[in-house]
Amino acid sequence: MSNPSVEALSTGTQLEFTAAAIAARVRSGALSPIDAVEDALRRISERDPELDSFVIVRGEQARAEAEALAERPDLSALPLAGVPIAIKDNIPILGHPLGNGSATTVAEASTENHPVLDRLRRAGAVPVAMTRLSELCVWPSTDSHDSIVKNPWNHELTAGGSSGGAGASVAAGMVPVAHGSDCLGSIRIPAAACGLVGIKPGSGLVPRELGENWFGMAENGPLTTTVEDSALLLSVMADRPELAELADPGRLRVAVAAGSPSPLTPVDRHWRGGAERTAQVLGGAGHTVTAARLPYPRNPIPLVSRWTAGTAAYAEGLDHTLLQARTRTHIAVGHAMRRLVRPRQVDRMEAAMRAFFADFDVVLTPTLARPPMEAHGWSDRSWPSNVMAAVRFAPFTPVWNLVGWPAVTVPVGMHPESGTPLGVQIAAPPGGEARILALAAQLQALQPWPRIAVM
Repeated sequence: MSNPSVEALSTGTQLEFTAAAIAARVRSGALSPIDAVEDALRRISERDPELDSFVIVRGEQARAEAEALAERPDLSALPLAGVPIAIKDNIPILGHPLGNGSATTVAEASTENHPVLDRLRRAGAVPVAMTRLSELCVWPSTDSHDSIVKNPWNHELTAGGSSGGAGASVAAGMVPVAHGSDCLGSIRIPAAACGLVGIKPGSGLVPRELGENWFGMAENGPLTTTVEDSALLLSVMADRPELAELADPGRLRVAVAAGSPSPLTPVDRHWRGGAERTAQVLGGAGHTVTAARLPYPRNPIPLVSRWTAGTAAYAEGLDHTLLQARTRTHIAVGHAMRRLVRPRQVDRMEAAMRAFFADFDVVLTPTLARPPMEAHGWSDRSWPSNVMAAVRFAPFTPVWNLVGWPAVTVPVGMHPESGTPLGVQIAAPPGGEARILALAAQLQALQPWPRIAVM
């Protein structure tokens, strides 16, 4: 016999399959946490064989957690009551091995939970699965010798990376929301590639990795189908309930930097056009919109040295013979470049950005420079080919990790050739999370997007 509450959740509109809607129904008693988790597990069973988003599906554990959650006396007050969530396999979950996308890191089960996971569980979320990522979070395509995470909108292309499994799992409607991490764009890249909202918070707002965090560039954050859900999850991850409240953005001074950060990274005309059309929409909504050029770093060394040396630092103590060839080369380059990582590089970049933002409240850019990479075995290709593909694919995201400022991506249409979503990135100075989320919510109202790919 079918369960009416699960049937309603599964056959209703896309809007109902959101964290906010599921939590509201669980709090009201219209849906049990057990049914919400069972629905997500069913969706995963039906849809993931085509996409390969998950490393582990926590079926029995998730059911047990949902049953315990149903007995909590505070269930009616929990902001994420009964919400199934996917967790990127780069933070520890008690009882599960921490894979981090590599054969060399799989070992004994973790003996602790990451603080972000504890906050999500206290708020009522139930981790139902752990998502795939590129090895050690290094690459913008999520693949290994035996797995390629495919884009739900076009299975011939990747879901991006490093949080590719997270992006695919949400875009395919298997889970309403997912956790991701972002070192050089690893939340925003798959979010943009898969048509999602993804926010990288500013430094210090959300607990980072336990241990090495890429010289302070790594952040944890959400991937969702709506701005409301991103604000809700961020509020829980940051333990800042007020961030869940989306305010009117008011009238903002918006800089539009649609041009490429570098002559080496041409921007696809459709990605640039998405940003320019969005600028017109914002101008029509009353914002002051000005074309501008961001003071991107002219020297790539500050970013490249941290990308490579950060990987080398994380890989200390690992069995390098089990690493992918591209990653071994990346680590070798990192050892040579570590001496080039200097704090004053960030200080100079941040000073240039603060001078730029004296005239603006936010900046709008394309999130990516081109459609997602082909769903081929990038892990089997050379290090130079991977590096060049990464640089040409996602040149807009890394600078915000370097300075530690918040940035969010939102969908703004579909690429007519690849059939995958387009997205724009909105960034602001420190403390600007509420502002960029408010503007993103206004964009969602002005030009709504399809939230789940048709599988």
